[in-house]
Amino acid sequence: MNLTKSSNPAFGKAVFERAQVGVQEDRMTIEGTVNKTGLMLLILVFAALFTWRKFFGAYDFSSPENAFSVVGPWILGGGIGGFITAIITVFSPRRSAITAPIYAVFEGLFLGGISAFFEAMYPGLVIRAVALTFGVFFILLFLYRSGKIRATGKFRMGILAATGGIALIYFVSFIASFFGASFNFLYGNSTLGIGFSLVVVVIAALNLILDFDFIERGASSGAPKFMEWYGAFGLMVTLVWLYLEILRLLSKLASRD
Repeated sequence: MNLTKSSNPAFGKAVFERAQVGVQEDRMTIEGTVNKTGLMLLILVFAALFTWRKFFGAYDFSSPENAFSVVGPWILGGGIGGFITAIITVFSPRRSAITAPIYAVFEGLFLGGISAFFEAMYPGLVIRAVALTFGVFFILLFLYRSGKIRATGKFRMGILAATGGIALIYFVSFIASFFGASFNFLYGNSTLGIGFSLVVVVIAALNLILDFDFIERGASSGAPKFMEWYGAFGLMVTLVWLYLEILRLLSKLASRD
């Protein structure tokens, strides 16, 4: 089965090679993947509401650290749990019907707490980030379905290289922080910092094109039915990344006002 590469680590060619089954098994469809993506989004939203309400239930303008201490363990647990579940899903796609919804729960807990932090600092920021995330998603979906943007070989390699470069920068920054060094442009609101965040948002958004293409090719190539859950999981990985980067960009802009 000749499937193309994607810069989303959840959508590598080897995934479909590991997922091959007998000819009698039901096959993956785009409609089924869309339905499962919608279900995962609902799960994520409900989980996010839990940590969101927990944060603001303990939030006090005079002592905001109380809310931070209450919701902190949930954010940490959601982040670690989401990462572990994502790794398991990538290496065992057959389990994605179980692990993908669990991933949505963990990511919801993480995003709900993180979003509450930003909302407390900049009221109204989260709804704008959510609107922009889905706006970008539907615009790119329209452009892809209309054929205005296609995942050509050069396009894939360019996005793959850019995504890898961003991941390397974040990794080096994380390691450098243990030695007292900091990459201010990653977190500051300088022109360079805002420019970098804008570039990352664009790269994250363009990953959606590769994901759409990968799902379409999987369905047309007769991938097994359980890959609908895996396709939904991979798309969620990109959407979560895109939302976080948009949230970061908007917070930088808001801090300059």
